Formats: sequence, C-alpha cells, structure tokens
Amino acid sequence: MFAILLSDQMDPFYQNITSFPTVFFTFFLLLSVFYGLFAVLGLLDLSVIDIDVPEAEYSPADGLSAASVLGGLLLRLGLNGVPLPIIVVLISLFGWFLSYYGVYFFIGYDPVAFTKYLFGVPIFFISLFVSAFLTGLILKPLRPVFQAMDQEVEKKVIGRVGVVRTTTVSKTFGEASVEDGGAGLIVKVRSYNDEEFKRGDRVVLLEYVEAEHVYRVISEQEFNA
Repeated sequence: MFAILLSDQMDPFYQNITSFPTVFFTFFLLLSVFYGLFAVLGLLDLSVIDIDVPEAEYSPADGLSAASVLGGLLLRLGLNGVPLPIIVVLISLFGWFLSYYGVYFFIGYDPVAFTKYLFGVPIFFISLFVSAFLTGLILKPLRPVFQAMDQEVEKKVIGRVGVVRTTTVSKTFGEASVEDGGAGLIVKVRSYNDEEFKRGDRVVLLEYVEAEHVYRVISEQEFNA
C-alpha cells in the first residue's frame, strides 16, 4: 500500500510540493504538524505563536512590528479571538491545495525557470488571498464560540489544582493540565516573580490575566500553608 509513495509515479507530486510556490504552504503544514505533536507531548508551550489581537483598529502611532501587522490582518479578517494555530493550519491547508492545482494546471511539473516564476508568483498570491478569505469565512461565525469557551474555562479552573505538563513553568512559559470532571483541560500558566516549577509539580491557579490569556499559579504546598 505504501510502496506507491516511493515509486517513480510520485515524483511529479513531490516535485510540485517541494518547489515554488507550493513549498511555502507545504512548509507551514509540516510546521503545524510538528507544533501540534510537540504541544501534545508537553515539550512546547501552546502560546509560542499566540498573537494578542487588539479590539480596535491598528493605529500607526502604536508602532510597526510583526505582531502588530499580523494582528491587524487578523482583525481585518474578523479572526481576532480565534486561536492562531487553527488559523495557520487552515490557511496552509487551503493554500496548499490551491497552489498545488494551480501549478498542476498552469505550469506543469518540469517548467523552465522563467515560466515557473512568471506563473508561480501570481499563483502564490492568489492562493494566499483566497485561502485567507476562506479561513475567515469559516472561522468568523465561530469567534463567539471561542470567546464563550474561554470565559467558561476561566470560571471552571480558578482555584483548582493543576499538574505541570511542560518541562518547566516560569513567569514567561508553561502549561498545566487541570481536571474539570471530563476529559481535562490544558491551560497556559505563569508563576509569580522568579519561582519555577517542573513537570509533574502540583500548582493552584489563582488569577487569570486576560491581557496575556494566562493563569498565575503558586505551589499547592504554599496554597495550603
């Protein structure tokens, strides 16, 4: 069954997904897979690529940065309040299909360099624009759902005991799993001051910091003292 993946018949497919413009979306799809894998294993904080998107329009007086530009784009699409990893996965997935078939129908698998870039650049930007539009179309109605989920989680976990699931928890990094009577929750946690916790330590969630979407924690031992 898997032998076909190594056959010569798959060469055009591999050539397409590893060459411009499809390779751009291939890279982000693979990045999303590894990101999810490491996050599930607790080796990566889910907030690594979180961007806080402002509720108001971006103003030039606020300064120009990668985060502010990305936040402004998400705001334009109506995707503020939606987890960024979901946005990245959907844009990458839609863009991958669009660019793949764009190359398949308009360029072919063995074009000269001039033809590749002459058609590849428009295919890339059209794929990116359409995939961003489709992602916004799908996720925009779900924005209230994500916001309601955040509020519900906050009510459930404040004062509860969590178990550190990342290699460490500091004032800038960390996650903990919290029993909620169901499948359990994974939340972003931060320590107070310079205190650090390691995987398996039990902590108590004391405070929700809305601006950072994280919970401040102290050790269970300190809480019960």
